[in-house]
Amino acid sequence: MSNTQRQDIEFQSDGTTCRAWLTFPAEAGRPVPLVLMAHGFAATRDMHLEQYAQRFNAAGFASMIFDYRRFGASDGQPRNCLNPRHEIADWHAALAYVRTLPGIDRSHIALWGTSFAGGLVISVAAGDGNVAATVSQCPMLDGRASALEIARYAGLFSLLRLSAHGIVDVVRSLLGMTPHYIPIVARPGEVGVMTSADAWDGYLNLVPPGFRNEVTARTALQVPLFRPVTDAAKVKCPALLQICERDSVAPASASEKAAADIAKAEVVRYPVGHFDVYIGPDFERSVGDQVRFLRKHLGG
Repeated sequence: MSNTQRQDIEFQSDGTTCRAWLTFPAEAGRPVPLVLMAHGFAATRDMHLEQYAQRFNAAGFASMIFDYRRFGASDGQPRNCLNPRHEIADWHAALAYVRTLPGIDRSHIALWGTSFAGGLVISVAAGDGNVAATVSQCPMLDGRASALEIARYAGLFSLLRLSAHGIVDVVRSLLGMTPHYIPIVARPGEVGVMTSADAWDGYLNLVPPGFRNEVTARTALQVPLFRPVTDAAKVKCPALLQICERDSVAPASASEKAAADIAKAEVVRYPVGHFDVYIGPDFERSVGDQVRFLRKHLGG
């Protein structure tokens, strides 16, 4: 970031150390709003999130990007074990932490999440009550709808195969054995959580060198039960929902339903797929809409 200095910081979540990057806008001189950020399904902070933070810093906002427990730079075992309930707890811990930081306007903190985290921020805002705004880019708001989408494009057998891998992992964990992993993303027809036609290239285009394309298989059993859409009516702050109309990972229908239930929802629709908004002109349009929304509700 050319005009800001990135700070490596850490905070505790249920006794586990989570690590984050904190940046302030250049020449702040007063308490500033902050955008709290984290990535989506089994993804880490170094997967193209700084490009968003740079735009927020330029608009006058501080930003903090964190890794969930058991992922990326954060501590926790077993590695790459995704539990939606734990990730929500990590969001709340991160939110409590940034509210203690000097130089932050605590009444103007927004939550920013993409994909799986686009749903997480809805649940967090519903539970917190003091968040100033939320941004949900291509959000996954209904795990059940996503599971049905997998059955649609990959077949029921693929869904049953994922469940079988999940059961194996649960049994291994109960017996104190090492985890059973499956790929986060795979090509169509292969075993993986995401196997839609655009998932392999779309996801792996975001990953840094050395990234482990794996997640504990038990996650496949938990995700269909994660339904942030049921929390939507409890969200009282302004909420931007950026819906990709050709989304094969996070069905647009769930986002539309959530938007109808959120009192202060602002919806923008894009005629693109789930992974298109991270690069090129579609990224520019998405981040531009985010900056306009945040300026409207946070100032800056």
